[in-house]
Formats: sequence, C-alpha cells, structure tokens
Amino acid sequence: MADPDFNEKLASLLARCGLGDKNAFATLYDMTKSKLFAVSLRIVRERHVAEEVLQDSFVNIWNNAANYAIAKAAPMTWMSAIVRNRSLDIVRRPRLEIQDEEEFFTLNLEDPSLGPQDQLTQGRDVAQVEVCLKGLEADQRQTISLAFFHGLSHSELSMHLNKPLGTIKTHIRRGLLKLKDCLNDHIEYSPRDGGRV
Repeated sequence: MADPDFNEKLASLLARCGLGDKNAFATLYDMTKSKLFAVSLRIVRERHVAEEVLQDSFVNIWNNAANYAIAKAAPMTWMSAIVRNRSLDIVRRPRLEIQDEEEFFTLNLEDPSLGPQDQLTQGRDVAQVEVCLKGLEADQRQTISLAFFHGLSHSELSMHLNKPLGTIKTHIRRGLLKLKDCLNDHIEYSPRDGGRV
C-alpha cells in the first residue's frame, strides 16, 4: 500500500513544478527516478533505451505538471503512465533511424567521451554557461536545452515543439555557434589562473 505521506509529498512537488519550481523538479526526480526507470526497463529491456525514455518522460512531466490532479490519480500512477506510454512508443517505432548529416555534426560537435551536459559544465564556470545560454534567442535556447540536456533528436524536437525540421536545425546550428563563441570569449583568459584556461 502506498505511503500517504509519500503521495502527498509527490503531489506537492508536482504542484510546485507546475509553477516552474526547478528545485522541486530536482527533488521529484531524485525521489522517483529509480522506480520510473524500472517501469521503463521492464518494457524496453535495454538500459540505454530506458534511460532515454526516462529523460523524455521527465520533460513531459515538467511540461504537464500543472495539469496533474491528485483526485484523478496518485502521483506515481500518473508519472508511471507517462513513462509506460513513452516506453511503448519507443518499442513500436522502427529500430533504425536515419541520422542526417547536420544532426550527426550537432551531436558530435564536442568531445564524444563526455555527455553533452558534462561537456558544458566540466572545466567551465556553470554560471558563465548560464549567462551564455541566456544570451541566445529564446527559440535557440529552448531547442539546445532540449537537445543536449534532455537528449531529444531533431525529429523529436520537431514533433515536441510543433515546428518544421528545417527550423529546428537552423535554431540549433545558429545557437551552437553563438554559444561556442560566447564561451570561447570568456575562457580565453582566466584572471584566477593568470592566463589561458
């Protein structure tokens, strides 16, 4: 039987997520990721695919948290349904997806030994990354954040944002160039180290 206190805590976190509270979202993620990962893994049977599902599902949870109603379903039931539906979508889709040249370039722009989030944060001041992201146009910032921090492909971004694939590619390409220039401008010289980073 579900712990009422646990359900209340999750419902409260979802309500705060619906108001845009990122700290609540981080707490919600930490409290539920293991159980939701297990839900997906039972369906997709592959860890890396379940990890992809979990990322996509948490984006969906964040975007729809304001619509959650505890009267209709317990928090874990609601979130599990999102994970289950996404897992089934992944299982049903064709196994081979053609990756176009621009998408390959985007995904391999940086050192492949690190994940996208690690590439942006390791060895660089996180605050500076945030400043550079804020300097991008809203569309560019949104597409880059979803692509790199949540692992959405160009085609998934096109469906998620309801925009043409060509527009998505343009936003990412131009945004990455601006982001790279901004970060390079701020790491050329580091006063703390007395020279180049």
